[in-house]
Amino acid sequence: MRLVRGFGTVAALFVICLGFAIARPDAFPTASNLLNVTQQMAVLAIVAAAATFVMVIGEFDLSVGFVASWAGVAVAVLLGDGWSVVPAILVVLLSSIVAGLANGLVVTRLGAPSFIATLAIGTVVSGAAQWISGGASIFQGIPAEFSAIARVAVGPLPILTLWMLIVLAVGGLVLARTKLGRRLVAIGGNREAARLSGVAVRANATAVFAIAGLLAGLAGVLLAARIGSAQHTMGEGLLLQAYAAAFLGMTAFGLGRPTMLGTLVGVAIIAVLANGLTIVGLEPFFQKMMTGAIIVGAVLLRRIGGAR
Repeated sequence: MRLVRGFGTVAALFVICLGFAIARPDAFPTASNLLNVTQQMAVLAIVAAAATFVMVIGEFDLSVGFVASWAGVAVAVLLGDGWSVVPAILVVLLSSIVAGLANGLVVTRLGAPSFIATLAIGTVVSGAAQWISGGASIFQGIPAEFSAIARVAVGPLPILTLWMLIVLAVGGLVLARTKLGRRLVAIGGNREAARLSGVAVRANATAVFAIAGLLAGLAGVLLAARIGSAQHTMGEGLLLQAYAAAFLGMTAFGLGRPTMLGTLVGVAIIAVLANGLTIVGLEPFFQKMMTGAIIVGAVLLRRIGGAR
């Protein structure tokens, strides 16, 4: 049971990789394909990092996909209007933080359940994205220097892979090595005990939602840069996969709580499944079915392992 609780999810990732390597030894276990997998999982990993931060305090943010869509559309609109790349990105990231702050304030100050509050704010953000885009995909006016932030390589690594590693590493350090991280873990463990020990629960929880907004916005910007276009629903499909990855991550090392390293393992499982199923020729709908199945599997694995 200890092995299941501690390393069952990591072992599952290894078994999945081994299975695809045996099924398609000419295509799956190649260096180019493995680098491609890391590039494909990067945007999802950043959204999953946003979800992980909020889950640490025992809440959920259902707006992260909507905010990612907003950020992608907003940066494309600004660039099309003649803005320079850096100012456009900064303004969009600031607006994403504002969306996160709105989530945090509604949850912490008004006492609304995070499910309802973040879904409501996310719906507003989604409507705003559709409004400024006119409901159409945006292809024009996106400069090459913007696309470069997601398409170039740094040595052998795609820059998207580096973005992912930086975000997860910084997020992991914040949660494990900073006062803010310790406060967040304390809030998630026992909110009332944290408050009685002097932790500013409302302020720290609001800050977490702002961080989630920032990361979701960054994911949307990188997604728009990678595909060279933007559409007002482009990030919404990331929500389910992000939480699937975060739940899987909770089973990865037997801690029973969200961690960035665990989330990376969860994202890797989802990305490897998508890549491997495509290589072996299975239809896209099967990938969606597998995403739902692995959420159920994560819950069952936690119960088998005895994690709380």
